Amino acid sequence: MDYDLLVIGGGAAGISAARTAARRGARAVLVQAGPVGGDCTFVGCVPSKTLIESAAQGADFSTAMTRVHTAISQLAATESADVLRGEGIDVAEGWARLIAADRVQVDSRQLRAPRLVIATGASPLVPPIAGLGALDILTNENVFAQSEQPESLIVIGGGAIGVELAQAFARLGTSVTVIEAANRILPREEPEASAIITAALARDGVRVLSGRKVTDASPDPIGVRVGLDNGTDIHGSRVLVAIGRQASTADLGLDAARVELDGRGFIRTDEHLRTNVAGIWAAGDIAGRVQFTHAAEEMGRVAANNALGRVGYRRFRDRWIPGVTYTAPEVARVGLTEGAAAALGARVAYLPTSEVDRAITADRTEGYVKLIVGPRRGTRSLAGGRLLGATVVAARAGEMIYGPTLAMRSHMFPARLALTTQAYPTWSLAIQQAAVQLFTEIGGRRARPAEPDPT
Repeated sequence: MDYDLLVIGGGAAGISAARTAARRGARAVLVQAGPVGGDCTFVGCVPSKTLIESAAQGADFSTAMTRVHTAISQLAATESADVLRGEGIDVAEGWARLIAADRVQVDSRQLRAPRLVIATGASPLVPPIAGLGALDILTNENVFAQSEQPESLIVIGGGAIGVELAQAFARLGTSVTVIEAANRILPREEPEASAIITAALARDGVRVLSGRKVTDASPDPIGVRVGLDNGTDIHGSRVLVAIGRQASTADLGLDAARVELDGRGFIRTDEHLRTNVAGIWAAGDIAGRVQFTHAAEEMGRVAANNALGRVGYRRFRDRWIPGVTYTAPEVARVGLTEGAAAALGARVAYLPTSEVDRAITADRTEGYVKLIVGPRRGTRSLAGGRLLGATVVAARAGEMIYGPTLAMRSHMFPARLALTTQAYPTWSLAIQQAAVQLFTEIGGRRARPAEPDPT
């Protein structure tokens, strides 16, 4: 049977693409090896946030893991193969391999469609460190399947996944050490945010070693030994690798369709998520852009709509996608950091959460709100110009970033953020209070010129 759209991959991007096609009345088939749902449901967002919440609530390891698997089962049931079939989407279970630009082999079957969306995702990257491959390492793909709590844990990588799991395991009672090659954890975020999270981890008993590279690893009597570039050894029961992701392109047959990859091994796409091959789009982590579930869902919609549309193309804009690190406090950002915007003549409105009434009532005052604005073409700084980015570090930062994200995506004048009344006392009121600084002094604070990151 031929289809209008063939989707390879049953994670967030693939499900979104298939559902978009079905809503348009197109005949769609989704090909997936294994259960539908993808990383987010089984080994990503759902289990990690359940573990984080359980640890924050004082649960023990066994209870936390039970909650993890309950949450996975509950959410997986909303996007199973049977659910998708009930929505009018065919699901072909098996491994898909391209044999032409419009045709894939799935086990003994061939499926054909004039339009394809590749959404096979990514997997944990394990670095070529001497001896590491011989160890029974943990990654996000297997850490939630553990039945025994490690007494001590070495985390290689201080990005979002590394620091989230480090804090959660520390709160569950594991002794945790984080090793980060950059000079600070969360190196993609603002230096001040990194400093706040480093201090927060320290309060939970996590040892952070920044600016250190792992040179080798080996088993030892208590579990594992990790050697560092300064000659010291770190010992622990288990080692968790969280240094990044690599594209899941193995055995897809991309060569047969002549689909190009970028220098990191991800599928090369333009802003419309088209590949170099007519009729083939890529969405989600495999496209090598921002690797978040919410980004993958939007990419799936964009790719499917563009594949099936007859006029015009929708664009996927990375700069409008917010990201959140779910530590305590949370770190949320959309758009540029202050350091990145300094060369653009940007201004910064800054409000520490110690001056936010809701934070004071909750006794959770560490963090800040930062809004970054620049001149708008034609009207310059009228009504605040345009919002270039925002960073929020706060207990509810992931919820608070919605307002700045909406402002950026809708090309809203920052004055709207300052003039829109927020309920008192809420965390989101801090966004309004910061935005007011763009126009007048409030609480002794006024917007200032953006400054580059310290060297």
